[in-house]
Amino acid sequence: MATPNKSNQLNTPPIIAGLASSEAMRSIAECAETPFLLLSLDAGSKIDITASGLDRMASIMADSGASVIYSDFRTINPDGSSVITQCIDYRPGSVRDDFNFGTAVLVNTEMLKQAVAEMPHGYQHAAWYDVRLRLSEKGPILHLPEVIYSVLPAETGNSDSEQVHFAYVDPRNAGVQTEMEKAFTAYLKRIGAWLPQQTATADFGQDFPVEASVVIPVKNRVDTIGDAIFSALDQQADFLFNVIVVDNHSTDGTTDVIRRLADDPRLIHIIPEETSLGIGGCWNRAIADPRCGRFAIQLDSDDIYSSSSTLTTIVDCFRREKCAMVVGAYSLTDFNLNPIPPGTIDHREWTPENGHNNLLRVNGIGAPRAFATAIARRFPFPDVSYGEDYAMALRISRSYSIGRIFDVLYLCRRWNGNSDASPSAEKINRFNSYKDSLRSWEIAARKKGL
Repeated sequence: MATPNKSNQLNTPPIIAGLASSEAMRSIAECAETPFLLLSLDAGSKIDITASGLDRMASIMADSGASVIYSDFRTINPDGSSVITQCIDYRPGSVRDDFNFGTAVLVNTEMLKQAVAEMPHGYQHAAWYDVRLRLSEKGPILHLPEVIYSVLPAETGNSDSEQVHFAYVDPRNAGVQTEMEKAFTAYLKRIGAWLPQQTATADFGQDFPVEASVVIPVKNRVDTIGDAIFSALDQQADFLFNVIVVDNHSTDGTTDVIRRLADDPRLIHIIPEETSLGIGGCWNRAIADPRCGRFAIQLDSDDIYSSSSTLTTIVDCFRREKCAMVVGAYSLTDFNLNPIPPGTIDHREWTPENGHNNLLRVNGIGAPRAFATAIARRFPFPDVSYGEDYAMALRISRSYSIGRIFDVLYLCRRWNGNSDASPSAEKINRFNSYKDSLRSWEIAARKKGL
């Protein structure tokens, strides 16, 4: 624990680790005697923080009234080289349980004691998450964009980025997710952003040329667009459907592939007048088209449906549940459709009663995603190429129920040409910051009852 001396500097403290359980957090709070406390968020890592670094964090905490201060940091590699990790700023929507604070945070001890006293007993996994949500209500959580400490990371058995990214949908982590959802639901209720189960019946509208449209936004996917289109056209249904391909000015031969397949009258090839659309803008273009069907169903240009009955399964769910959006489950594969870890992504953490609230905690909702066109026309997609579907899901879930299908309907191919393959740290920060912004705006709207 950090102890201030007479010159208001901080002596180097021991580092407190192991924050998952209620018992551990209570023990830490009971033992804390200094104004500020340094906590390690990774028990296996060694942290090198200087007295001047501690003093810098403590000075800002004292001046700002912050509940938590976290900073950028340097990771020392085994070969002696190093890399600087830049964290992102904490926002009202930074409520996902995997928010990256780095390896060490400084907390206000008095606020920590209050938060721990309010925390429920019995957590085995979510104690720190519960406490930091409570801390955010007592004082700002501030990012110090300075390199304050160095880390020698612990050795891990498996650092596969895909498996880490999808850890929260791993059935083996169900107990962790249950606790996290409990803590988060209580937080939403405290701040006035929790919503009861949505029961509004979606109005599907009357006049549509077909019952369903498969929407495929594409740019420069010459190797995969043909497979995607064939997968869509191969659907077997007792209703009329079409396939709307929004070709975002491809330059690699994708356009020629689409044109060669356009002898099928169900295929609609749109090249927008605008040359700077993101994926969200392409979706808006498809949904606004008068040829769009009653239900607009996603298919990315890299991917294919898992069977010829996917479309029927989704439309049946719309008709049965009268929901405004339907989301299925998908499996990760390589380019040749061989399964790859972690396999099936079904987001079973979703429940009809609380999924629309818990959606604010997690970073995704599943695929394929499908929308009642009449409602999607009222809530345009943001014109971006990441998080546009998440933004739509948040907005729809505020007012309508979302139907869930936990069977695999979709094969998501991972290959080097994917736009989200091996993203850089800078891109990950940009993506996470954007989704935190979406959550911030949505939380504000829910608190206002909009």
